[in-house]
Amino acid sequence: MRNVLLPLLLASAGVHAAPIDQLAWLAGCWSADGGEAGSVEQWTAPAGDSMMGMSRTLKGGKVANYEFMRISTANDGAVIFHAQPSGQDGASFTATTLTATEVVFENLGHDFPQRVIYRFEAPSRLRASIEGTIKGAIKRIDFPMTRAACGGQLQTR
Repeated sequence: MRNVLLPLLLASAGVHAAPIDQLAWLAGCWSADGGEAGSVEQWTAPAGDSMMGMSRTLKGGKVANYEFMRISTANDGAVIFHAQPSGQDGASFTATTLTATEVVFENLGHDFPQRVIYRFEAPSRLRASIEGTIKGAIKRIDFPMTRAACGGQLQTR
C-alpha cells in the first residue's frame, strides 16, 4: 500500500509537495559496492514531477550493462518507474510503497523483475534490488551502493 499520509499532512499544513519529492534522497551519484571503478548509478533531483537516472556496470574496463531510467508522476498521482536496460524494450513499474527512506515499484505482469526496490540507509548507503519469480522460483538480486562524487576526472592510459 502506498504511503499517502505524508502528502496529506503536508497539504493540511499548506505545503504542496508532489509524492515524487519524497525521493530526493535518491538524487546524486552512487558507486556500486565491490564493483569495478566506473560502475555507477546517477539520479537527478526531483523537478517537474520527474527524476532521470542512468546506470553503468563495467567489467574488464568495458561496459557490460547499462540502463536508462525515469521516475515520473502520472496524472492520477501514481509514481511510476520506467526502465530500459541495455537497449531492451522498456518496462514500467508503479510505486506500491513510498516512504521517506524506501520505494517499492511493482509490475506483476512483467517477466523479471516484478519488483524494483530502493532503500536509503543514512547517511550514505543505498540498497537497490530487483526481485520476482522465474519458473516458479523466487529470485532476488541486490545492488548495494555508496554515495559518491559525481563527474570524476577522465583518466588516460
